[in-house]
Amino acid sequence: MTMQKVPAPTAIPGADKRRSQRLLLSVPVIVRGRNLKNVAFEEETHTLVVNAHGGLVVLRASVEKGQRIMLKHKTTEEEIECTVVFLGPTHAGKAQVGFEFSRPAGHFWHISFPPPDWQPVI
Repeated sequence: MTMQKVPAPTAIPGADKRRSQRLLLSVPVIVRGRNLKNVAFEEETHTLVVNAHGGLVVLRASVEKGQRIMLKHKTTEEEIECTVVFLGPTHAGKAQVGFEFSRPAGHFWHISFPPPDWQPVI
């Protein structure tokens, strides 16, 4: 896996208040939930960006902000509940979907050398 540090975009309001550093990282995941027609879906995809508080994936399934989804890490089989917090542009029938963990869970990504701000404050 190749990681790159990504600065927070300055054009997005509140981006300067990002809670943890983003990493460009493709992690294979399975997303489960219900689409806008209330039909259950399960979709294999990958992350585009991850951080200790969530990440960004591309999905064919239609979801909405505030919706709960389940995210499964294909390598470790770990599963975590998330909330959809961002809907980005659609391209080739897939949309960028930002999601947030219910509490910080940087460990979910199993990164050997996570950024310092991913460590829980004790």
